[in-house]
Amino acid sequence: MKKKFLAVLATVLFMFGVVGSVNAASFTFDGNITYHNDIIQINFTLDSDATDVSVWTDSFMSGTNFDPITAVWALDGSDYTLIGENDDDDSIAPGQTGYDSGLTFATLDAGDYLFTIATYANFAIGTSLSDGFAYDSQTPILMADWNQPYSHLGMGTYYRVNLDGVDAASNNTAPVPEPSTILLLGLGMVGLAGYNRKKKLFRK
Repeated sequence: MKKKFLAVLATVLFMFGVVGSVNAASFTFDGNITYHNDIIQINFTLDSDATDVSVWTDSFMSGTNFDPITAVWALDGSDYTLIGENDDDDSIAPGQTGYDSGLTFATLDAGDYLFTIATYANFAIGTSLSDGFAYDSQTPILMADWNQPYSHLGMGTYYRVNLDGVDAASNNTAPVPEPSTILLLGLGMVGLAGYNRKKKLFRK
């Protein structure tokens, strides 16, 4: 019963993005931004040194949505260090259109990383994530009201990003369940397991 409970709990935690896949795999995340200076953050992990790691967008859709800038950062102490930034690359995977973005790495060391997506031209200011981005000091503008440089007014807010060849990934931009919520889920499952056990005892 204990093993079964732990397996079910692991599945619940995985569904809420608390734990990830144990094998190298592909991940896709999507959603919508609100303001022109929003930064999408996707955490990913490599359990061992890897080859052929790719991260990219396929949501530009020939101008339906905003023009993205992507960057990859490696965890370095309490900060992240920039290891690559790209404005336009629509050659990574099928489905990309002009102004989509992404990066590929022939080799990448084991460790924890961050994949960020911003609107053009909100480039990283420096080589550390804590240095911020070019639009950080600007008053947020609703995407519907923003005239994106080299694009047009009212660019769509939708983003879709893909990661291939990584071991685990989670959307740091999306709401994550509070620890109390996860605890309640676990306690509820324990109670349910106990209830089912009691029912079986009374049936004998």
